[in-house]
Amino acid sequence: MISTTVLGDGSFTVVDYRCEADVSVRPFTELHGACSVSFVRKGSFGYASRGIRCELVPGSTLLGWAGDDYVCTHDHVCGDECLSFQLSPELVEALDDRPATWRAGALPPAPELVVLGELTQAAAEGRGAITLEEAGLLYVARVVALLHTSARPTPMADERARRRAVEAALWIEANAQEEINLGLMACHAGLSRFHFLRVFTGALGITPHQHLVRVRLRRAARLLARESCTVSDAGFEAGFGDVSNFVNTFRRAAGLSPGMFRRLARGDRNILQDRLAASAPR
Repeated sequence: MISTTVLGDGSFTVVDYRCEADVSVRPFTELHGACSVSFVRKGSFGYASRGIRCELVPGSTLLGWAGDDYVCTHDHVCGDECLSFQLSPELVEALDDRPATWRAGALPPAPELVVLGELTQAAAEGRGAITLEEAGLLYVARVVALLHTSARPTPMADERARRRAVEAALWIEANAQEEINLGLMACHAGLSRFHFLRVFTGALGITPHQHLVRVRLRRAARLLARESCTVSDAGFEAGFGDVSNFVNTFRRAAGLSPGMFRRLARGDRNILQDRLAASAPR
C-alpha cells in the first residue's frame, strides 16, 4: 500500500491510497486510525468490519470509525485507489458524532457523490480553482447527509454471485462510452437478464443501468474540471447520446447543471456556498 498525505492540518487530512494487492495476497486485519470517508476512484475491493461485508467499485464511498478493525479482500483485479478524508474528533462531532453513522460500511455510487468525488480529485491534482479542503468538506458533508436515506448493498452469501457482480461493474466501467444495455451486460456476465439484475443489485445496491449512468457522470465531471473542455464535449466523450440528455441527467443527479459544475470547479464561491448549505446534515 502506498499512502501519500496530500493535505493535513490536524483536523482535516487527505490521504491518497494506492493498493497493488491482488488475489494472491492473504487478507489481514487493519485498524482505522481516524474517522474517515473515502472516495474509490479506481479498481475494486471487498471490505468487512463488525459483521458488515461490502463490495466497492469506482464511485463507491467507504466509511470508517476510529479504532474499528477491518479486513480488505482483493478477489477481482490488481490495484485500487482511494482519496481518503480523515477527520478529527471535533470535526466528527460537528458533522455527526454517532458511531452508527460512520459504521455503515459503504455507500454505493450515488449520483451526486460521483460528481463531487471527481471535483475533489481535480482539486487534489491541482486542476481548477477550488481548494482540496473546500471540495473535500463538501463531499464529506454530502455523504453524512445521504447516509440515512441512501440504498445500501445487501450482503450476499453466494461468493460467486458477488464476484460476478463486481466483474460486471468493472466491465461497465471499461465500456461505458459504448451503447450497452441490460441484455449485453447480462450476456457478458453469463446470466439471464433477470438473474443478472438480481445479483448485481443485491451485491452493489444499485441497478446495472444506474451504475452505467453514474460511470458516465463521473467521467463527464472529470472532463468538465479541465480548462478546455466544453459541456457538449464532456457529454459525448463520457458516453451520453446527446447534449440535452446529458444536461438533464447531470442536473437531476448532481443538483446543478454541467455549466454550473464547471464554474464550481473553477472557484465560483457563490456556488460553493450554496452547495455547502445544501449538503449540511440536518
